[in-house]
Amino acid sequence: MFTGIVQGTAKLVAMDKKAQFQTHIIELPEPLSTGLTIGASVAHNGCCLTVTNIDGHRVSFDLMQETLRLTNLGELKLGDRVNIERAAKFGDEIGGHSMSGHIIHMATLIDIIDSDHNKTLWFEVPESLIKYVLPKGYIGLDGCSLTIGQVEANRFNVHLIPETLQRTLFGTRQVGDKINLEIDPQTQAIVDTVERVLAKKS
Repeated sequence: MFTGIVQGTAKLVAMDKKAQFQTHIIELPEPLSTGLTIGASVAHNGCCLTVTNIDGHRVSFDLMQETLRLTNLGELKLGDRVNIERAAKFGDEIGGHSMSGHIIHMATLIDIIDSDHNKTLWFEVPESLIKYVLPKGYIGLDGCSLTIGQVEANRFNVHLIPETLQRTLFGTRQVGDKINLEIDPQTQAIVDTVERVLAKKS
């Protein structure tokens, strides 16, 4: 489980590409590498990956074809950075909302609106998913737990404070970028349940 509070970013320093499979090696700085063990879970842009090898600060993760297809991790190039969050431990403060690290789709960044103290980012998602995106609800974007602002048709926005822009990749994201999307599971369960009940009554 993850909390959606990104702890920093890490650079992709090596890749080993094979048929429908890749190994990514990232340079994980202190304190993110402290106490890390093989088999541990680490979220990359919100996608839960398992540590397969540790060589100092260079940590390896294996990515299957489905992960490469569904997430923006398949678009990474050497030198790119990813948002990082270590798995939550019992007793940790939950500053965001409970997240599984299972990416459902990618959202497209379609507009960036700058103001004096924050940025507003607009995203577009498939029409089949917008029913789970509710104003003032939670959403996971590249591993960040964020509060949804406005929702219009199949688009929605979030408002980002300077701390989020500095700590995560959102400070450098550009229009057209693909962002990993995790829907709040409680919202999804409620919406799906209501739809089933209404379908039985009709």
